[in-house]
Amino acid sequence: MELSLFSEILTVFALSVGVIYLCHKVRIPPIVGFLITGVLAGPYGLGLVSAVHEVEVMAEVGVVLLLFTIGMELSMGELVRLKKSVLLGGGGQVLFTIAAFGLLAYALGKTPSHAVFVGFLAALSSTAIVLKLLQQRAEMDSVHGRISLSILIFQDLVVVPMMLLVPFLAGEVSGEGGGGFSFLWPTLKGVGMVGLVFFLARKVVPRLLHRIVQTRSRELFLISTLALCLATAFLTSRVGLSLSLGAFLAGLIISESEYSISALEGIMPFRDVFTSLFFISVGMLLDVGYLAQHLAPVLGATGAVLGLKAVMGALAAYLLGYPLRPAIMVGLALCQIGEFSFVLAKVGLTHGLVDAEGYQLFLAASIMTMALTPPLIALSPRVADYVRRLPLFARLAKRPFEHEMESGCAQSACVADHLIIVGFGVGGRHLARAAKSFGIAYRVVEMNPDTVRASAAEGEPISYGDASQTAVLEHVGVAEARVLAVVVSDPVSIRRITDTARKMNPRLHIITRTRFLSEIEPLVELGASDVIPEEFETSVEIFTRVMMRYLVPRSDIERFTEEVRAEGYEMLRAGEVRGESFCTLNRQFPGMDVSALTVEAGSALDGKTLLESGLRKTHGLTVVALGRAGKVMANPDGSLRLAAGDVAYVFGPHADIKAKAGLFTGRSRPWEKSEAPAA
Repeated sequence: MELSLFSEILTVFALSVGVIYLCHKVRIPPIVGFLITGVLAGPYGLGLVSAVHEVEVMAEVGVVLLLFTIGMELSMGELVRLKKSVLLGGGGQVLFTIAAFGLLAYALGKTPSHAVFVGFLAALSSTAIVLKLLQQRAEMDSVHGRISLSILIFQDLVVVPMMLLVPFLAGEVSGEGGGGFSFLWPTLKGVGMVGLVFFLARKVVPRLLHRIVQTRSRELFLISTLALCLATAFLTSRVGLSLSLGAFLAGLIISESEYSISALEGIMPFRDVFTSLFFISVGMLLDVGYLAQHLAPVLGATGAVLGLKAVMGALAAYLLGYPLRPAIMVGLALCQIGEFSFVLAKVGLTHGLVDAEGYQLFLAASIMTMALTPPLIALSPRVADYVRRLPLFARLAKRPFEHEMESGCAQSACVADHLIIVGFGVGGRHLARAAKSFGIAYRVVEMNPDTVRASAAEGEPISYGDASQTAVLEHVGVAEARVLAVVVSDPVSIRRITDTARKMNPRLHIITRTRFLSEIEPLVELGASDVIPEEFETSVEIFTRVMMRYLVPRSDIERFTEEVRAEGYEMLRAGEVRGESFCTLNRQFPGMDVSALTVEAGSALDGKTLLESGLRKTHGLTVVALGRAGKVMANPDGSLRLAAGDVAYVFGPHADIKAKAGLFTGRSRPWEKSEAPAA
C-alpha cells in the first residue's frame, strides 16, 4: 500500500510538471494548472490516482502551512489594527452573502433551512487561492489585499458556528437537552483557545525559541517550528476550530519573536509543495462526465456565484468606508467558493441538507469559480476602473470624497508649491515629519478611513480618497504642487497615480518607490521623475558597508553611488563594473572619473566616429576604452565608428560626464521640452 501511494504521488508530480510547463508557455496561472492536473489524474479523469483520500490529507497539510506562513508575516500588532475590517468587513460579507443566496434559493423552491445552508456554502471564499495569488502579485500590503485578508480571517472563524448549526437546520436537534448550551460551549472553548494563543505568544514561545536557537542546530529549530505549527492546529481542531485557523494562530505566535524570518525561510519549501497538492486534490473532485451532461446549469450556477459574491464582497468593503475601486477589487478577489465549503457540503450531505445531485452541481460550480479566480484577480483593476466610470456608479465613486470635502477638509485653495504625500504608512509619516521640520507645506492622501480619522485628530493635513482619481488630486492641489511622493505598496496603484498626476501637471516632480529594478522603466514612461527601488537602495547600503570594510576611501564610495544613481541604475542592472585600472586612475586624478556609458540606437553618437563625435574637442571627455561584442579595446583610434551597443569608458570631470550622458542615450521624457544634444 505504501509503495502504491508513493507511485501515485510520483505520478501526480510528474504530470503536474508537464501541465504547469504548458500553462507557463500560454501564460495560464500555475494554480489553474494544478487544478487541471487534478482533473486529469483523478478518478473522473484518466484514473491515475485511486488514493484520493490520502492525497487530500497531504493537501490539508499544505493549507495548514500556507496559513502558518501568512500568520508569521502578519504579526499580532497588525491583526489588532485589522480588527475593524475583520469584524465589520468580514461579518458584513458573510451576512450579505448568506442573505442574498438564501433568498435566491428560497425563490427557487428550497425550504428556509435548506436556503440558509446554501447561503452558508456560498459565503466562504478560498483562503488558499486568494492569499497565494495576492502574494504572487505582491498585493498583500495593498488596500484591497488587507481587506481581503481581514474578511478571510473572519470566514475561517465563522466556519465553526456554521458547522454547529447544521444539525439545527436539519431539524435533528430540539430545544431540549441543552441544545443552546451545546452551541455555546464550543464557542467559549474557541474564544479560550484564542486567548491562550495570545498568552503563549507573549510569555512562553519567545523564551522557548531563544533556548532552541542557542543550540545553533538548524534541524532542531526547523523541527520545533513545524511541531509548534502542527500542535497548535491540532489543539484548535480538538476544540472545534479549523486546522488552518490554528496554523494561522501558530504563525502569529512566532511572528512576535525575533526568529520569525528564519522560521519562515525554513517552512517555505514545504508550504509550496504541499499547497500544490491541495489544488490538485480539488481538481480530483470534478466529475467531468457530470460537467459535460449538465453544462448549462453548472455555468448558470458559476455565473450566479461569481456575480452575487462579487457584489456582496464589494458592498462590505465599501460600507467599511473604502473607495469604490478597492472595494470592487475585494469583491472580485473573494467571489469564488472556498475549500471549507467542501467540508461543510459533506456535512450537509450527511444530514440531508443537500442531495447527491445538488452536491455534484455544487462541486462542479465551485471548482469552476476557483479556476476563474486568477484571471478575475488579474483583471480586477481594469474592471474596477470600467465600473467606476459608469454613470450609475459615478456618484458612489465620489461619495466618500465629497463627504470629506463637506466636512471642511478642502485646503487646496490656500496652498501652492507644496508637497503631496500619497500613503501614510511608515514612509509617509517620516516624510511628513521631515517636511514639517523644515517648514515645507504638505498634504496627505490616504485610503484607510481609520488612519485618516486618527491623523486628522492629531492635526495632520490629511485627506481621504483614492489618489488615482482626478477629483482627489484636484482637491489636494496637484496643479499647484511642486512634488508628489507616492509611498504606497500596491504596484498597480503606483502606476495609476503616476499616470494621472503626470497628465494633470506636466511640471510636477513625481517620486515613487517600487520593489524591483525591473519596474523602473514602466514608471518612468508613465511620467515618474524619480523611481526609488527598495531592492536598489538595499544593495547600495550593502556595497557601501562592504567597501568600507575593505578600506576603500569614502569619497570613492560616494562617487560610485552617485554615478549609479545618475545613470538610472543601469550599471547595476547590466553588471558593468569598472576594472581595477579605472579605480586607480580615479584615485590618481582627484575630481576626475571614469564611467561606462552604453551607446544606444538613435542617440547622437550612434554611427559617428570618435573624431566626428567631438567628445574630446567639444565636450572635454576622453574615451579611454571601448567595449564591443564582449571585447574591450584600449585607447581606440579616432576613426573608430561608434555603434549601438558599444560600451564607452569615458574619462573626464564627474560633473561633465553626468551632464553629457544624454549624448549616449538620446532619451528625452515626453513631458520635458529639451533640445537634442549636439555631437
